[in-house]
Amino acid sequence: MATTASTRRQFLSLLGLSAVAVSCGTTAGATSGKDQTKTLRYQGWAGQVTLPELAEDLGYLQDVKLKWVGNTISGPQDIQSAATGQVDFGGAFNGAVVKLAANNAPVKAVISYYGSDKYAYNGFYVLKDSPIRSARDLTGKKVGMNTLGAHSEAMLDIFLQRGGLSRAEIGKVEPLVVPPVNTEQTLRQKQIDVAVLGGILRDKALATGGIRPLFTDFELLGAFSAGTYVMTDRFLKQNADTARIFVTGVGRAIEWSRSTPHEEVIARMTDIVKKRGRNEDTAPLKYWRSYGVAEQAGLITGKELQLWIDWLADRGDIKKGQVTLSDLYTNEFNGNQKSSSTAKSGS
Repeated sequence: MATTASTRRQFLSLLGLSAVAVSCGTTAGATSGKDQTKTLRYQGWAGQVTLPELAEDLGYLQDVKLKWVGNTISGPQDIQSAATGQVDFGGAFNGAVVKLAANNAPVKAVISYYGSDKYAYNGFYVLKDSPIRSARDLTGKKVGMNTLGAHSEAMLDIFLQRGGLSRAEIGKVEPLVVPPVNTEQTLRQKQIDVAVLGGILRDKALATGGIRPLFTDFELLGAFSAGTYVMTDRFLKQNADTARIFVTGVGRAIEWSRSTPHEEVIARMTDIVKKRGRNEDTAPLKYWRSYGVAEQAGLITGKELQLWIDWLADRGDIKKGQVTLSDLYTNEFNGNQKSSSTAKSGS
């Protein structure tokens, strides 16, 4: 899938859902009272183990089961699918979650599930002999990333802004959609000038050599939770107990991944990928280091969403006051907390 430079001028247009489209979203099988659904439909990521998949394998989801309906390479697509009831939860970069809410989607962020730290970060890589050294050197260049209107495009935009580029000059940098598993190869074949690489795919490419980082999101913003899982208001109302089991289980999985020896986490992930039988390569899993979630058990503080509310408003992508932070997220379903005013904020 390719795009043109003009697409850049409509940042996050993937989330231009109408209020009518998302307000009609329903959740199949969701009922009230004691007959709450115990099966959660979701999209996975090829060759990776998501936190819900890890939580299920660890037994943290109790009697709640996951039903895989396919893979995605796009956070915005994933949360759109959740908003319209095609899946029961979806995850994306927090800027994309804010944009979705700004389009009147009836969703709430319920737990952070990925972020950036010294181990888990997205880097923007060039070939070792590339002349690209600065933000200004990116003018007219192609930057390959997994999807538009999400984490990578936001980081690129911030880097270019900090590099002193005007809005018109930023428009001359061309982001292109490249499937994550093909991004390294596409860079090495010089079909793109910069490749956004993260996690196991980044470390595998670094081990091969011949590339260097232009910048990373960790260098730009420090350690931060970058994305949240969302569920629709309807699902949360009709399936509160199921949502609580899910969110709490994912939170426990985050802490398990932090406290368990690295080799044991990788062995568990490898076993999960092999058992699910999707014909995936397990070799890159050895490069996994961290999910990068900043807060304990994925609890949402609000600051990780407010950052993008302000940024999108400053850009003119949303109107000031269009999104109310307290309506955007809740920690109500995360049982990995002690009762406090902080934990209750946003509920």
